Amino acid sequence: MDRVFLKAKEEDRILLGHPWIFDNEIERFQGPCAPGSPVEVLTKSGHFLGKGVVNRNSKIAVRLFTRDREENIGRAFFLRRFRAALDSRSLFYGESDSYRLVFAESDFVPGLVVDRFASIDGKTFLSVQFLTLAVDAFRDDIVSALLEATGSDGIFERSDVHVRGLEGLEERKGWIGPSFGPRIAIRENGIELEVDLENGQKTGYFLDQKDNRAVVARIAAGLSKGGKPCRVLDTFTHTGAFGLNAWKGGATEVESVDISEEAVATVKANALRNGASKAVTGRQADVFDLLKEYERDGKRFDLIVLDPPAFTKSAKMIEKAYGGYKEINLRAMRLLESGGYLVTCSCSHFFGADRFYAMLQNAAKDSHKSLQILEKRGPGPDHPSLSGYPESDYLKCAVARVW
Repeated sequence: MDRVFLKAKEEDRILLGHPWIFDNEIERFQGPCAPGSPVEVLTKSGHFLGKGVVNRNSKIAVRLFTRDREENIGRAFFLRRFRAALDSRSLFYGESDSYRLVFAESDFVPGLVVDRFASIDGKTFLSVQFLTLAVDAFRDDIVSALLEATGSDGIFERSDVHVRGLEGLEERKGWIGPSFGPRIAIRENGIELEVDLENGQKTGYFLDQKDNRAVVARIAAGLSKGGKPCRVLDTFTHTGAFGLNAWKGGATEVESVDISEEAVATVKANALRNGASKAVTGRQADVFDLLKEYERDGKRFDLIVLDPPAFTKSAKMIEKAYGGYKEINLRAMRLLESGGYLVTCSCSHFFGADRFYAMLQNAAKDSHKSLQILEKRGPGPDHPSLSGYPESDYLKCAVARVW
């Protein structure tokens, strides 16, 4: 097998569990090491570190798949990986649940994302992203193994992402095998939601917030106890899922806001589907501008959800992102009734937990509010974090009370 030898003292991060070998960490290649080929990775002195797939055209030159020298990368390998992923998900989810089946490096298949959607008509569909050459080179084996492991009715590929360009790959989107309508309905936390596999964000829907949306329902239930009115502002809403969970819990007025016209149309369709149209309204607006407007007009809410897209996708933009996160949180705190609840999130791994909670502290200070952090949450167990790989620890969700 082709081999890659690291420079001296470059193995510490790898030994701790990180699965990436950068091009500037490599001392030499032994053998052709053609892009897309399996390789062994060794220290400068020849100590075996793992097996991976090489791409000499990428800054991430090798992505490790296994630390076992006897394990070969191929269809049988992927089948074992997918069955192991299914085993762990089966502890938390049932057949009627939708969840992330494969979370790339965190499930030891670097660059592969697979979401399993269980439609309300009993069919199951996979939404798949091949993000790297390491998995694209084994595409046929992976598809075959996924079908055997899951028995799904269809696979929709969402490899229409710019990161493929960094790997020397073209973007790709469409059904693999039999075709179905790209819009399906799933049930989450007792709510029916429409998922657009073809044009929805990422793989069609954000499954990582499922448990956090259930928390919002519990908060709304507490706030509306005894028939009290419960006013909710759900921002950066995408599909209206957070707002619908609040409605399910008992919220009487829910405003779900997104800058996207398509997102607002989805909110309205989902509200109609669940019989929630009288309580849940969709509004197209820039959230930053809307929060300023509502503060100026003296509007008040009992519960606000902030679930913005990643404000930074690089380490260089952290300070700018800090300003954006702080502004929306500061203004949201001012819009809450005393003792109101704030559920606020960040999905950027570059904006780490320490920085996120420091930002909340400073936002509370500048808004002249006292902030109780009731719970520090992340994604569900279908989005595991790999020890030694901080990039997998990305979602922060603070459940707080503002006084």
